[in-house]
Amino acid sequence: MPTFKEAPNVAPLVAKLEAALEGIAWQVIFVDDNSPDGTAAEVKAIARIDRRVACLRRVGRRGLAGAVIEGALASAAPFVAVIDGDMQHDETLLPAMLQVLRGGQADLVIGSRYLGHEARVVTGLDARRRLVSRFANWLGQRALSVQLTDPVSGFFMIRRELIDAVAPKLAANGFKVLFDIVASQPTPPRCVELGYEFRPRVAGESKLDHGVVAHYLTLLGSKMSRDVISPRALMFLAVGASGVLVNVAVVYALAGMPFLDAQAIGAVVAMTSNYLINNTITYRDKRKRGVALLTGYLRFCLLCAIGLAANVAVANLVFQHVPQRWVGVLAGAGVGAAWNYVTTSLAVW
Repeated sequence: MPTFKEAPNVAPLVAKLEAALEGIAWQVIFVDDNSPDGTAAEVKAIARIDRRVACLRRVGRRGLAGAVIEGALASAAPFVAVIDGDMQHDETLLPAMLQVLRGGQADLVIGSRYLGHEARVVTGLDARRRLVSRFANWLGQRALSVQLTDPVSGFFMIRRELIDAVAPKLAANGFKVLFDIVASQPTPPRCVELGYEFRPRVAGESKLDHGVVAHYLTLLGSKMSRDVISPRALMFLAVGASGVLVNVAVVYALAGMPFLDAQAIGAVVAMTSNYLINNTITYRDKRKRGVALLTGYLRFCLLCAIGLAANVAVANLVFQHVPQRWVGVLAGAGVGAAWNYVTTSLAVW
């Protein structure tokens, strides 16, 4: 159960699990990303009197997918269920999921919000989240070799060996871990979907934002490349492309200024934009704040300046051997982008 700022939900969730799993041997591992509201303390208070409850508190690491992966790998159970800490998933479905796996009918059982109800309004989602969820499902259905109605569900049960087999390939900083697990399998897993009613949130706050959507899109791209390019690298490249647009916009906005001066200002603005977006989205699990945000910015600018010099040098060298401007431009851009990604990931984040 991955959690972040879910303290009010901890005790009710344990009570609901106890009722739903009566007669079944179970353990719940809360994987908490160092919540400032004391979620981990709430879990540990219950764990002191109930051995079935455990807390894995992560410090300096963030991200739902990483929490799910670490929690699953920390368990010795043959079957692992993933369920959110916001009480929107129906825990009474867990015994039915377990029965399907124990009966050998599937390797993975998914709680689907849409099974048999394509036109149904999911009551636990507001209009914006409903639209994003539908779009994410539409994309996921086209990227997977397995036909699922809810490939981005956060509620599922799986044979643990399936996670063990692909854990090194999974994107720990993402959010759509079910999609990643299914897409990373060497052969399509046998899947069964069980429908349930997605509940409104009781307490806490939704983790869905633009960064989650962006991470999912880059995860799709990574899987389509057969993991040749990581989701983080794709995100970094996308942010770099947005920086080009920012640079052009600034240059045109400063049309009354000499081009060289306008270009210099545009480059600085674009570099600043790239740094802030990368810090917020690409490296959200390692996000810098306060003084670290400023020192990281200075290192980012220095390394990107070196990348720019490498870009120009390589482009010129290639153009001398292949006198086609576009070839030189692409070669220089490729080297510059690779330098910027590798060095900033090591020295800045």
